[in-house]
Amino acid sequence: MTQTQRDQRLAGVLADLTAEGDVLESMVAPLDPEQWRAATPAPGWDIAHQIAHLAWTDEVAVIAATDKRAWDDVVLIAIEDPTGFVDAEASRGAALAPDDLLVRWRRARALLVETLAAHPSDDKIPWFGPPMSATSMATARYMETWAHGLDVADALGVPHAPSDRIRHLVHLGVRTRNFAFGVHGLTPPTEEFRVELTAPGGETWSFGPEDAPQRVDGSAYDFCLLVTQRRNRADLDLGADGADAETWLDIAQAFAGPAGTGRAPTSAQAIGAEDR
Repeated sequence: MTQTQRDQRLAGVLADLTAEGDVLESMVAPLDPEQWRAATPAPGWDIAHQIAHLAWTDEVAVIAATDKRAWDDVVLIAIEDPTGFVDAEASRGAALAPDDLLVRWRRARALLVETLAAHPSDDKIPWFGPPMSATSMATARYMETWAHGLDVADALGVPHAPSDRIRHLVHLGVRTRNFAFGVHGLTPPTEEFRVELTAPGGETWSFGPEDAPQRVDGSAYDFCLLVTQRRNRADLDLGADGADAETWLDIAQAFAGPAGTGRAPTSAQAIGAEDR
């Protein structure tokens, strides 16, 4: 890939990250203070926690890209409380008045886009997992913005309309296949899978060899719900052919950290299928 192509790819991810943030902002900006306390599907988190988490993570991503000493301080805090520091920061931010929290998040996400756009393409950014390029960081931030936006939409009972912007998340979900196996203590398969997913716009997004013996297919939107663990597999339009492919759909995880617990099925049909 040429430098021009890398720059174009980064610009595309950043544009879609901004658009996804705008969608979420359109949901939360009109809310009154009481609505900010609506419970979301994430246990113990209301809407304010969701926005506070995004604001804090965007701020930390900027620190990681620009200030090594400050980043080291963040890492020390994480080491001191590895299982609780994320919730602690979300709770601290959620205690702000909603207007102040919204301003904080707007500032953080704008600065993140500005910082990543200017970051040298060959300079890796440290993170809680492996270091990553500016494009990979932008993709990770897109994933979180999309996933937490879905949590907010669920809390408000409003639609979370699919768009082809999710292609970044689909790509990340495919790339993190081996990570999902590893975080569950399983040996990753040695061969690639064929993945064919139908995009919201109707296009087919394909990954892996056409003649791969193991395959995954279905809805790209549902694949994103799966790898962010926002819906139970039993509720989703996804199929697998092959034992390892079946396992992957049970454990898929695109986000860093320990193995997620996932969410219970929601439809009566899915609940019945899971119980059988």
